[in-house]
Amino acid sequence: MMKHELGPTAAGGNPVTGPNAAGLAIEARGLVKRFDGFTAVDGVDLEVPAGAIFGVLGPNGAGKTTTLRMLLGIIDPDEGLRRTLGHERPHEIAHRIGYLPEERGLYPAMKAFEAIAFLGALRGLPLGEARSRARALLDEHGLGYAAERQIRQLSKGLNQGKLEETIRRLAAAGTTVLFSTHVIAHAERLCERIAIIARGKVPFTGPVSEARDRLPQQVRLELARADGRWRAALPPDAGREGAFWHFSLPPGGVEPLLRALIEREAGILSLSIERPGLHDAFVAIAGEAAAKALAEEKER
Repeated sequence: MMKHELGPTAAGGNPVTGPNAAGLAIEARGLVKRFDGFTAVDGVDLEVPAGAIFGVLGPNGAGKTTTLRMLLGIIDPDEGLRRTLGHERPHEIAHRIGYLPEERGLYPAMKAFEAIAFLGALRGLPLGEARSRARALLDEHGLGYAAERQIRQLSKGLNQGKLEETIRRLAAAGTTVLFSTHVIAHAERLCERIAIIARGKVPFTGPVSEARDRLPQQVRLELARADGRWRAALPPDAGREGAFWHFSLPPGGVEPLLRALIEREAGILSLSIERPGLHDAFVAIAGEAAAKALAEEKER
C-alpha cells in the first residue's frame, strides 16, 4: 500500500514525489532478475495508476514475489527500470510504503494491541500514539476484546468483508494498493485492473473485464429430449454434464441456435448465457503463457 501525496525529502537529497505526469504510482520497464543463473523475472512491464487497487496474479513460482520486492526496493533488478511513487530507489521512501508479506513475523507472547503499536513505532509513530491508534483500530474492526490477548492466543481468521472494506477505503482516500493473491475471487471483487505473471513474464495486463473477454461466453442449455435430430444444431464443443449441455456461444449469436433447436423440436427447458469468470480467464492466460515458454525452451 503506497501513499503518494507530496512528502519530505528522502535520503540523498532526492525529493519524494507522487505519481508521474501520466498519473502512475508504479512503473516497471523490462525488469529482469536472475538467481544463480535462473531467470525468475524476465522482462516485466507494469503500469499501476495512482489510487488504484491493482491485482498481481500468478501461479506459484511465477515471479510475483520477486517482482514486488524489486518494486519495493528490497532487491534491485539486474536489468530494467522501476519507479515507485516517481522514485527509482524505493527503499529511500520506505516510510511511505506499507508491505504485508504472506509470512509475518510477530512475537507470540506480545499482546495484540502492543504488537500493532510496535509496528507503528517502527514506522515513526510515538509509542503512546501508536498504542492509542492500535486500540482504536481493533475496536473499529470489532476486535477490541482481543486487545489484551497474546498473539499466540488469537485465531488466524479475520473478517474478510471488513478487510476488503478497509482496502477500498484506503484506495478512495488516495492510497495505491498492490494486491497479490492466489484467491482469484478476491481479485475479481476488489480490482479494476490486474497483471498476470507467468514464467517470469506478463502475458496480460489491463482491466479485469478485458481479461474475462479473452474467453467466449458460455451457454448452459437444458432440454426436454435426451436425443434427436436437434443434436446436429449444437456446436462441436458441446458437452453434457447431468441435465445440462455446456458450450461456447457460437459466433453467429444465440438466435440461429434457438431457431434450429425449436425447428427440430428439442424441447428447450432453460437456456442461459454466462460470462466467464476471472478464474477461468486466469487459467487460460497463464496456461497459454506456460505452453509458449516451454515451446521456446525446446527451440533453444
